[in-house]
Amino acid sequence: MNPEYVKLDGVRLGDFHDEKWLQDKIEEDPSILRLGELEVFQRERKQPTGGRIDFLMLDRGSDTMYEVEVMLGSLNESHIIRAIEYWDVERRRFPTKDHKAVIVAEEITDRFFNVISLMNRSIPIIALKLSTFIIGEKLGIAFTKVLDTYVEPEDEEPAGEQVDRAYWERRSNPQSMSVLDQIIATAKGLGEDASVYLQ
Repeated sequence: MNPEYVKLDGVRLGDFHDEKWLQDKIEEDPSILRLGELEVFQRERKQPTGGRIDFLMLDRGSDTMYEVEVMLGSLNESHIIRAIEYWDVERRRFPTKDHKAVIVAEEITDRFFNVISLMNRSIPIIALKLSTFIIGEKLGIAFTKVLDTYVEPEDEEPAGEQVDRAYWERRSNPQSMSVLDQIIATAKGLGEDASVYLQ
């Protein structure tokens, strides 16, 4: 088999459909997220702190729950905060399960990618980039994992350098550190016991 090349025209999904349409497609077939054999445990689950989580999904094979937040357009601070807050609420509600926060957005800038990468060792975050294409007269969507949860290497050598805030300030964009501080401050303002271990 030698498939014929087809040029894909990338577009913004919001030019054709709204976020509810995207949620409907995910609910119809959660496998499009490419996170395994997930099932929707609940959609638009009301949170005690206010708001609703887009999806709470369950992988029965691994007993892992996924707190999924979807948005059209670019990732922003409030999207990150909501995803982390909902992840924290659900892991307290179901403490015997493993939990992962999933952020879906059409665009994840370097600034916010750096922020969630910094948080990834303390909070298991998966970031998915949504791409939309026009193929003939049809519209297709695809999800690409741009950040996976951090897994500690089994045979990691002891670090020779102390890994603390100063370490990350030397290796990160100052804007990323500023956004991270804003997210932590906002989470604490919500009454959550928020802390990020920069190690």
